Amino acid sequence: MTLPEPITTAALVLHELHGPLVWETLQIPTLAPDEIAVDIHATGICHTDLMLMSGELPTRQPGVFGHEGAGTVRQTGAAITHVRPGDRVLLSFDFCAHCANCTAKHPAYCAAFPLLNTAGHRADGSSPLQTAGGGAVYSKFFGQSCFSRVAVVGGRCAIPVSHDLDLRVLAPLGCGMQTGAGAVVNVLGLQRGQSVAVFGTGAVGMAAVMAARIMGAEVIVAVDVREERLRLARELGATHTVDAALGEGVVGAIQAVTGGLGVQFAVECSGVPPVVPLMLAALRPRGRAVSVGAAGITEEVRFNLFAHLMGGKEYVGCVEGDVYPPEVGALCWCKRGSG
Repeated sequence: MTLPEPITTAALVLHELHGPLVWETLQIPTLAPDEIAVDIHATGICHTDLMLMSGELPTRQPGVFGHEGAGTVRQTGAAITHVRPGDRVLLSFDFCAHCANCTAKHPAYCAAFPLLNTAGHRADGSSPLQTAGGGAVYSKFFGQSCFSRVAVVGGRCAIPVSHDLDLRVLAPLGCGMQTGAGAVVNVLGLQRGQSVAVFGTGAVGMAAVMAARIMGAEVIVAVDVREERLRLARELGATHTVDAALGEGVVGAIQAVTGGLGVQFAVECSGVPPVVPLMLAALRPRGRAVSVGAAGITEEVRFNLFAHLMGGKEYVGCVEGDVYPPEVGALCWCKRGSG
């Protein structure tokens, strides 16, 4: 629908690759029936946003990014029934809700995921964000583009939350936190008493560490090159830490704390290809590993196929923790004060 008065918003806009984000005033002249205008209170910054800004992932300029938002509903499209103005919402990725993966509650693998999350426009080709002169702006990144005071988001991106939760804490749950935690819970299926190694302890890796602790893992090994991150990982639940600067020595260090067997599970959160063969080597026979760290679209991984086969090991990829956004488990942990 065309709004009686266009919404004016300040937004961080990228005009050229490797350039700065610049505050600009943009216009929101229309709101589709399945869209929501959200006043953004807080947003995280994800590595994927930085990859767009550097050209490692394809995008267009001018563009508004950001996909870890939280805020208050300002206005809703005609088809929106689950929230109303004034409601507080956590934002996550968009999905069609109709394809086979969506109906099976695996919307991160939605058949329409590229169109809804990375195309930079609505399905009809229009953009909800426009320059003062009416020019289209790349938007709807992960259904939201929340580097804007007001974000136009897909209805399924908005998850209602109670008023007693701090939106500044909630914002990263919509991507980074659910990615790390979901990889441990949904993809690896880690259970009490088992072992896991987490390679890369940025925000996503820390979420994996916390989830492993909550699930009752007996051995949680955090691997990183930065000592300050390893210290924090220990505070958050890691039972052991390993300096990634050891290179191939990382494998021996992990085996040393697992009776020589290696870990049952591993999560790669760095997006650095050479880490993957080390992670696989650190698995015990029939171990399972998952990569969640975003790498450039041309990056490739090499590992010893014979050793992988003989060890009966599994290696899978994972988007957004394979979560079903309306049932974000990490939100329940946040309410209970866990993690």
